[in-house]
Amino acid sequence: MSDKKWYADGIRFECQGSGKCCSSRGEYGFVYLTTQDRESMASELKLSLGEFTKKYCTAPDKGVYYLKSEDSPNCIFLTKNKCDIYNARPMQCKTWPFWPESMDAKTWKKEIANFCPGVGKGRLHSQSEIDDIVTEQFLSEIE
Repeated sequence: MSDKKWYADGIRFECQGSGKCCSSRGEYGFVYLTTQDRESMASELKLSLGEFTKKYCTAPDKGVYYLKSEDSPNCIFLTKNKCDIYNARPMQCKTWPFWPESMDAKTWKKEIANFCPGVGKGRLHSQSEIDDIVTEQFLSEIE
């Protein structure tokens, strides 16, 4: 049996600026934040960590913060398909579309490639680069 991954030859991806990844898609509607994410975003907005957290975050039961939705299907920092805090965007956003839950062949083909206009465009991301990104995203989830 082979351990070869379906993306062993790499995946082409380059953000097209559609803003689609910043829109709620059911279970994918939450932007989870690590402490480092919140600190970076607070700094970008020139707020204290406490001010940022109170104004922009919701904490579910297990203490994992996520961005408030303001009853909108879009991220609260999305303006005209552009991220207002791009330089301080959260790990979850930086690692899109290479999320652990996206990297099985069926999910990729059915949900990611059909949804995201950046798939198949731009530079080729190698398997090892993708695996590193997936691991980074996974580790940030269990922080």
